Amino acid sequence: MDSYVDRTEVTVLCVLADMKGGGPAEAMRLLESKLPSLKGRKFYGVFRLLPEGEQYYACVEKWPSDDESTFGLEVGIIPGGLYLRRKVFDWEKVIADGKLGSIFQELGSRYQADRSRPEIEYYRSMAELHLLMPVLGREVAPQP
Repeated sequence: MDSYVDRTEVTVLCVLADMKGGGPAEAMRLLESKLPSLKGRKFYGVFRLLPEGEQYYACVEKWPSDDESTFGLEVGIIPGGLYLRRKVFDWEKVIADGKLGSIFQELGSRYQADRSRPEIEYYRSMAELHLLMPVLGREVAPQP
């Protein structure tokens, strides 16, 4: 079931994925390898389709104690605002089967997406992933 959520912006440490190489999975592995511990961390994938191609950042929420220069990571901002959220369970299988993009495409065909902001993957737990599509406003009913 889809639901609307208002999110505040999040400051993150991130790694840009090589979309012609290892892609998002390799970027996430590299990000995780730079951190002293994964415990308690919030991880995100940030995707945007640009005229020059796909852009994906593997991200982790920046803690006040984090020194990005020590980790060798970029600092970024995940924009806040209104998002449509779809919870995905058994997300590792969905990703392995290459179905994540089709879920975002389906959402984009049913709701009025805000293309000025990126699509977000929020890795809530090992069992639950939240796909967050930025939207311009709340729809009374999904578009056909």
